[in-house]
Amino acid sequence: MSAATRAEVCAVACAELFRGDGEIVAAAVAGFVPMLGARLARATFEPGLLTTDGGPALTAEPVPLGARAGSGEGGVEGWLPFRDHLWLVLNGRRHVVMGPSQVDRFGNMNISCIGDWERPSRQLLGVRGAPGNTRLNTTSFWVPRHSPRVFTEQVDFVSGVGTDRGAHELRAVVTNLAVLDFATPDRRMRLRSLHPGVTLDEVVAATGFDLAIPGEVPLTRTPTGEELRIMREVLDPRGLREREVPS
Repeated sequence: MSAATRAEVCAVACAELFRGDGEIVAAAVAGFVPMLGARLARATFEPGLLTTDGGPALTAEPVPLGARAGSGEGGVEGWLPFRDHLWLVLNGRRHVVMGPSQVDRFGNMNISCIGDWERPSRQLLGVRGAPGNTRLNTTSFWVPRHSPRVFTEQVDFVSGVGTDRGAHELRAVVTNLAVLDFATPDRRMRLRSLHPGVTLDEVVAATGFDLAIPGEVPLTRTPTGEELRIMREVLDPRGLREREVPS
């Protein structure tokens, strides 16, 4: 089997976000790669994880990206209407992976607007579920294009709160370059690992604030042969992951 692509390394890093979560809902809403990661975790080391088909169906087994539960590619084991989804949010029974448009060193994230609130240069999604997610649930981030435009000294609008504003648990940030977390005494962003082929200088140049950098930075783990098979043959045979993180 050929070597892992950058997208596959990122997918495994996203899968690792859910290690130890047990029977809670994995809400990977930020793109194909975190969705693939959640389903890969369910198919391998975290079988109790609850995954959906991207809609209201809780699936009896991980469903390929783009497929619907009940279509012959994974049965339905339960339903998650919006009222029940909100109950899970309020009770912390969910781990959500969000895609910030901006994020600062403490994990305050913006998905609302770029520029001044009174007259923004660009309107985005609005706060959506970010306040509840970050205040009540385990939250991680997926950033497919690591750049100073995303990793900013100060966000233009706080949609979801960071570690300095009472976030419940910001677990980690996976990007196309690295994995970052908040495991420092002052709970600011730290470089946890570099993806194979990425240099420390690349990550520093792509980040708009000073990261906490340990003395030795390990490499992000690569997928096992079985994980590659599951991704390529079962969960994403169409290669949607490669559209999000080109090699």
